[in-house]
Amino acid sequence: MEEYRQIENLIYTYAELIDDGDLTGVAKLFKNAEISAPAFSSSQVGSKEILKMYQSSCRIYDETNNPCTKHLTTNVIIEISKKGNSASARSYFTVIQAVKDFPLQPIISGRYHDSFKKKAASWGFKKRVMHVDLMGDCSFHLL
Repeated sequence: MEEYRQIENLIYTYAELIDDGDLTGVAKLFKNAEISAPAFSSSQVGSKEILKMYQSSCRIYDETNNPCTKHLTTNVIIEISKKGNSASARSYFTVIQAVKDFPLQPIISGRYHDSFKKKAASWGFKKRVMHVDLMGDCSFHLL
């Protein structure tokens, strides 16, 4: 698989896992990485910290066993270093949600600035910086 596609798949896998409510899977994606959110003065490193952060902040509904969200990731731009062992990506995200008494609507939008490293023939996250640009009603999504 082309390297650009491998990196793009990592970006999309994050959205799929979080929308499925698989917070352990999300944490595994970042097992050797960092996630930071400057707007919230937040930074976590490694699977344990990242799993704890998502478990303490992401509402999972008993009826669906997921957060009833769709993370839409668009405008993905990937740049691989000349040496071929590191890469960066920029993309937009928009999260939509619908639950009982909360009609379908966008709840948050912003940008991901990601960096990746390659070990052997496999790409992995190194760091994700989440920049929040627009924020709506996240009360049904966040704890």
